Amino acid sequence: MTAPSATRMRRRALRTGVALAALCAAMAAGGCATGHPRPIGAQELAEAETFPYYRVYWVGPRFSGQPLAAADGQKGYVRSVGDSVYYGDCVHGKGIFGGGSCLLPLQVTTVIYSLHSNTTLGPQHNILVRGVPATVYDEGRSIEIYSGRVAIDIFSDTFAHAIAAANELLPLNAPGSAKGDLPPPVYCPGLSGVVDAQLQKVMDNLPRHVCQQAATTVAFANSLS
Repeated sequence: MTAPSATRMRRRALRTGVALAALCAAMAAGGCATGHPRPIGAQELAEAETFPYYRVYWVGPRFSGQPLAAADGQKGYVRSVGDSVYYGDCVHGKGIFGGGSCLLPLQVTTVIYSLHSNTTLGPQHNILVRGVPATVYDEGRSIEIYSGRVAIDIFSDTFAHAIAAANELLPLNAPGSAKGDLPPPVYCPGLSGVVDAQLQKVMDNLPRHVCQQAATTVAFANSLS
């Protein structure tokens, strides 16, 4: 089985490749005179807005002065990778194609949550974001937020961008706003490390007390081993 951290890295790498291809196409259509892609086209945005399988998140048409440049939709959708939106380009950092290490200002990936432990993420810490559990990792550049049936993975170039995006999330293909709490997860996130009292209270009060049920299941399994 692929480790959760490897799955996240593959998800980011695959979607970044898709994004760069879309950005290149946008620049070609615009003549590449400025080296920056044009904002996303109406047809591509419409496909993302009608994604049918679950709620997909974005932060609106612009983020930190950068336009929404590309978005996934149903076409080419892979369940284990999720559906993503991409903002900006890499011209300000490491070049348009980044030599294979390009970091967009923001990528937001929404994926059906698969139960796992976060221990493989490396250095991390757990926080509350919009009333739901979240994990900060990758030196603060990445945040995974747990909501509803999904995980919302924020990949950015700085912690400041990542946390700003987390606080601006709203549904792309469903009604909703960037204000108020996100829907609580219907599963128990596999958090690793310190969980403070405020976060523990939220975990203890998730729908159907799923964390208590999960702990009971683990305890029973351990008693049989």
